[in-house]
Amino acid sequence: MESPHQLPLFPVPVAAVATEEPVITYGWLGTIACFLDTPLSDWLATVQQNYQQLYRQRATSTQQHAWQDSGQILQQQLAHLVATRPESANWTLIFEYELPREGGRRPDLVLLTATQILVFEFKQKVSPSTADLDQVAAYARDLAAYHPGCWHRSVTPILVPTRRSQPGEMRSAVQVLSPQEVAPYLNQVTDHAPPPLDPHTWVTADYAPLPTLVQAARRLFQQEPLPALKRASSAGIPELLDYLNALVLQAQKRQERHLVLITGVPGAGKTLVGLQWVYQNPLSTQDNQNERQAVFLSGNGPLIAVLQYALKSRVFVQAVRNFYLQHEVRRQSAPAEHLIVFDEAQRAWDAERMAEKYGIGSAAGGAVLRIAERVPNWCVVLGLIGEGQEIHVGEEEGIEQWNHGLAAAQEPWQVHCPPEQANCFTAIPPQQRHAHDRFNLTTSLRTHLAKHVQTWVAALLQGQLEQAAQLMPLLLAEGFDAYLTRDLELAKTYCRERYQGQPSKRYGLLASSRARNLAAYGIPNDYYATSRLNMGAWYIDPPDSPQSCCALDRAVTEFGCQGLELDFPLLGWGNDLLWHPDSSANLQPGRWLSSVRQRQVRDPLRLRINSYRVLLTRGRDGFIVFLPPETQMDLTAAALQTAGLRQLS
Repeated sequence: MESPHQLPLFPVPVAAVATEEPVITYGWLGTIACFLDTPLSDWLATVQQNYQQLYRQRATSTQQHAWQDSGQILQQQLAHLVATRPESANWTLIFEYELPREGGRRPDLVLLTATQILVFEFKQKVSPSTADLDQVAAYARDLAAYHPGCWHRSVTPILVPTRRSQPGEMRSAVQVLSPQEVAPYLNQVTDHAPPPLDPHTWVTADYAPLPTLVQAARRLFQQEPLPALKRASSAGIPELLDYLNALVLQAQKRQERHLVLITGVPGAGKTLVGLQWVYQNPLSTQDNQNERQAVFLSGNGPLIAVLQYALKSRVFVQAVRNFYLQHEVRRQSAPAEHLIVFDEAQRAWDAERMAEKYGIGSAAGGAVLRIAERVPNWCVVLGLIGEGQEIHVGEEEGIEQWNHGLAAAQEPWQVHCPPEQANCFTAIPPQQRHAHDRFNLTTSLRTHLAKHVQTWVAALLQGQLEQAAQLMPLLLAEGFDAYLTRDLELAKTYCRERYQGQPSKRYGLLASSRARNLAAYGIPNDYYATSRLNMGAWYIDPPDSPQSCCALDRAVTEFGCQGLELDFPLLGWGNDLLWHPDSSANLQPGRWLSSVRQRQVRDPLRLRINSYRVLLTRGRDGFIVFLPPETQMDLTAAALQTAGLRQLS
């Protein structure tokens, strides 16, 4: 009998063989019975061959030893399992299954029982680290969220330290087993009611992870369709885009001017909505494709730098500063575009700041509307507003600036906004206000299925420590990992271990721009250090690049990360925002205080709190908060721990 690596393990239609060889996205696939009938050397050769075919390089000797180690354990343990539970011989083993579009992420083993999915990681050590536990938990979380073959089924993460001898345990929702416990554990697995899993269907299913903002921008720029995301659909984004497209056609037909304001929690997809609308709106399919129909403006310099670096183009996203200079400061001209997207619209400066920067005697919102009124006949302006993210001087008036702009407008405008903002627009009659919940994106796409991250951050920054603590178990159950440490090197080790061999993942140092005690600990957050940073390379370059965020030697502040994201930020919490109990006897009640004093700032504490809101909401998988081991930071560390952050160990 020929070995499994010489024959496909599932029947392949003759026509398919004749036309195109199927792409192998795993190291080895077959039943337990087939695995036990295969010599270990043949199995290992198959895994190595498929790895080399998939990645165009040979596996390292360390990787090959790890495969051999796990293979020996499984051949022994699965033989015991089949002897006591014969039907398990038909269960399916998928070794080194690559999660599609995830940059090489692959669990060691996915085991399909009749109705359940078990995700295994093997580590050549006695005791697992926190990073090991979180890595396998993230595999299980993402399969459950993005793989249709896992929906409505049990997906269990299992970690096997191959040098372990002590009994198994549950740690952070991960089942930890010693090698000799694998068979007894599998013998107890109960298959339930769902229809049986078909291995071929499972391994070829369309796994659709959430793209990062940069990945989505690349696809739009290359005129590729974005995947139909279950998460985005549940957030109401497709319906919102349909509404915007219908509004464009209405405005064009009736010769109207519309202002649409979309609010949302950090990471809710506001920028993604704007980018997608600019490149996939009704005008883009009309005959005049050579004319510019839409423009995406942003006052977020780092976002512009990162997207232009990633796309090797300056056309895709433009700086709002250049828009002001061209159409208002140097000459009062009409833009060519009928659709204008103003990203980070909460960053619209007030009149005082605009006069200082550009010599324009009105707030940014009014300037945008005045410029848009010069567009012939009709236009639609889309403002994207991050909630609680006013972090710059001159941003504190927020959405009220748009009402001032409407009051000064020369033509009638219609406003579309969330119900919470409708009463702010007193400058126009009620019949010109269109309020609906669709304009408020309340679901974070950045934090996967962790629906409670925004609520936890809000409770923490409002000083509601007990409420935050009650929310933390919900975050952990959703696969979001949040830690506290006073040891920066321990935090760096965690990040490197967790994302080892995952070149698409990004982790990096974040810090408040006003903290003055972090540089001494290796977090350079001063203006000189951050202004010299190549922002595009920091976010985009591969982990082995000295300019990459993964080098963990350069920090980005709230100004450099707003509107952007990392998989796992390492946040330095400094002495610019400290917890002060109301009494010396108890940690609670208390409040956040800031010693920072800034000229021309109405409420410095509000800007500090908003800065930490931005910093705490950049992570897709979680975050670590580092506090310097100084006495002045002790009460703040205690407050964060009281709010639910776990000590990193």
